[in-house]
Amino acid sequence: MTLEDEFNKLIKSDIAGLAFGDQLAYLKTYFPSICFSTSFSYEDQVITHLLKEHSEVTVFTLDTGRLFDQTYDTWNLTLAKYGLPIKAYYPDTIGIENFINEHGPDCFYQSVELRKKCCWLRKVAPLKRALIGKQVWITGLRAEHSTNRQSMRQFEWDEDNQIIKFHPLLNWTSTMVEEFIKNNNIPFNPLHKQGYVSIGCSPCTRAIKSGEDFRAGRWWWEDASKKECGLHLKQ
Repeated sequence: MTLEDEFNKLIKSDIAGLAFGDQLAYLKTYFPSICFSTSFSYEDQVITHLLKEHSEVTVFTLDTGRLFDQTYDTWNLTLAKYGLPIKAYYPDTIGIENFINEHGPDCFYQSVELRKKCCWLRKVAPLKRALIGKQVWITGLRAEHSTNRQSMRQFEWDEDNQIIKFHPLLNWTSTMVEEFIKNNNIPFNPLHKQGYVSIGCSPCTRAIKSGEDFRAGRWWWEDASKKECGLHLKQ
């Protein structure tokens, strides 16, 4: 039986309404190779907290080389609080060197194509290495994040990466996330309190203004419909 066949069985198991701990227990029974990708966002910090007693789940992050200093500070605080190993994946050195030498360090402002190429080199390609051999990929996606994510289900089949994706916080609101962070004294990126709602690479992220869309601070110079980096494309 293929992993996709196992996924089709999973979505018939009716575990979407269970608590996270029960969902994870079910997944560990049938899928021994589970991973979680963290960018140290509010949502990812919530999931890291929930995983503190589940060291068998592989936790990894994608260090693009252009992250905010505050993101690295949050990374260090997370290691200190939870003691969970967090494996870092980096862009291919030669690929990045060639790209920058040809187009310049900030070429992503010039066109959507160059921005997506930069995202591919710094995020998507390292992600694909991180997912090798994994069966379930836990993410911090929420439906509120963008219009592209409002039709997502809590469990999805990722055809491109041939993996089951699990979004445990999909239906959480921002208020629920922030209250959980506060009530459990979870370290968080201080940029969240400065208007940075969705935090990625520093050149491509700005604080949003009152009334702006959740994703307005990411790649703000582009059309809103193009604001995905390729990690979580809806298929």
